[in-house]
Amino acid sequence: MGERSDTFWADDPRDRLRVGPGFRLADVDPAATPGFDGVHKENAAEALADGAAALSTLQEMLYANSKSGDPRRLLLVLQAMDTAGKGGIVRHVVGSVDPQGIRLYAFKAPTEEERAHDFLWRVRRRLPEAGLIGVFDRSHYEDVLVGRVRQLAPPAEIEHRYDLIRKFEQELVDEGTTIVKVMLHIGSADQKERLAERLDRPDKHWKYNPGDVDERMQWAAYMHAYQLALERTSTAAAPWFVVPAEKKWYARLAVQHLLIGALQRLDLAWPAATFDVELEKTRVAAT
Repeated sequence: MGERSDTFWADDPRDRLRVGPGFRLADVDPAATPGFDGVHKENAAEALADGAAALSTLQEMLYANSKSGDPRRLLLVLQAMDTAGKGGIVRHVVGSVDPQGIRLYAFKAPTEEERAHDFLWRVRRRLPEAGLIGVFDRSHYEDVLVGRVRQLAPPAEIEHRYDLIRKFEQELVDEGTTIVKVMLHIGSADQKERLAERLDRPDKHWKYNPGDVDERMQWAAYMHAYQLALERTSTAAAPWFVVPAEKKWYARLAVQHLLIGALQRLDLAWPAATFDVELEKTRVAAT
């Protein structure tokens, strides 16, 4: 199993980040660093590098076992308001493992073909295969977040989707998928600063979308929609984790920690050879 040092963690943040009974998004400080004892960015960078090796090894173990018929895979679901740092998680956390073991998909507004099917149809098509880590940059949760705020479906349909999501995720877990659902949480003032920075820097103009301001005007409605989604779809099989994300280094470290922990709980080991190792050593030496 992948090994790593937890020198900088005062305690495991998993339970502190997990959405449970009585959770209130409004009580989460988006600038907090729950469980992290190394308060400087330099320490966080060292801890992230430390964890990268462990995550890479665990991903390779997961993939190696799939070659022997192991059906298990992992799905990371990333949800957040615009500018919260999903791209940074993909680059700095997921990017530390073999790209052949990753399946990344960023969900945009549904196409005409996708709208002709139920809202989970396009999600099912992007699920990771056995041995892989799938990453959803946005996901089926857009259909109860944007869908609720922008009234893209009747209220009764939005309510029904929570139940469909719970059943869908339970099916995935029953089939061997470990699901790690993360909301990266920033505050309204921090988002404003990040949007302004994109406008001040020509190298970030490509990231700026005028539509982000329109969505920002619905901040309170989105926070309410997130609260409902989190409390209604955080289950024992597929819990939600709300990660404070105003300190980008903390968010990256926390998501890495959640991924490593999820893979470690699979109790992975290198698959045994299906051939006579000593005989093969002799044959190789003779060539």
